[in-house]
Amino acid sequence: MKAQALLFSLLMLWAGCQPQPVVVRIETNFGDIRVRLYDETPLHRDNFLQLVRSGFYDSLLFHRVVRDFVIQGGDPTSKYAAPGAVLGTGEVGYTIPAEIRFPHVRGALSAARLSDAVNPQRASDGSQFYIVQGRVHTDASLDELERLMGIRFSPQWRAQYKTVGGTPQLDGQYTVFGQVISGLEVVDRIAALPCDANDRPLEDVRMKVRIE
Repeated sequence: MKAQALLFSLLMLWAGCQPQPVVVRIETNFGDIRVRLYDETPLHRDNFLQLVRSGFYDSLLFHRVVRDFVIQGGDPTSKYAAPGAVLGTGEVGYTIPAEIRFPHVRGALSAARLSDAVNPQRASDGSQFYIVQGRVHTDASLDELERLMGIRFSPQWRAQYKTVGGTPQLDGQYTVFGQVISGLEVVDRIAALPCDANDRPLEDVRMKVRIE
């Protein structure tokens, strides 16, 4: 019995020493979105956390919203942008090497980037990110995407796209570095907002990001 108690105590001590996933809270005027960051994408995780700690994201906008696709923010010029101003080109002056590992299922947190034409390495923007809303797919639509993209979706990814949905057309091209664990209804609420011709919501959606 003493040996079992000692083993249990050691196991509990070991478990308590394991690093816990980092969770950030994105507060908006439409509700909060909680996101777990992936340890498997450490460059993106650490960069995001550094910006969060500095208060960089506070008062920035979700400046691009495409229903059934994504909501995007992190442009530093959006903080003081006038109504109707075209946003999306602001940057922090550096990029992050690609860490492409995860699928774009509903709720994926992913880094924006410039196109392959000027960015063949698919390096990520230093601050801009998007959260996937997406839509549910069928075997037929996934088969067609595989044919067009020249890739294969794993059985696990395929099952997720057919149940929870996502944007599989972005797989292999952008770095996913986190996943929404609560607040998907907020993503839906923001994605449903009326937008102008440049996909900017007519009502500003401001954010404040905190580490839990």
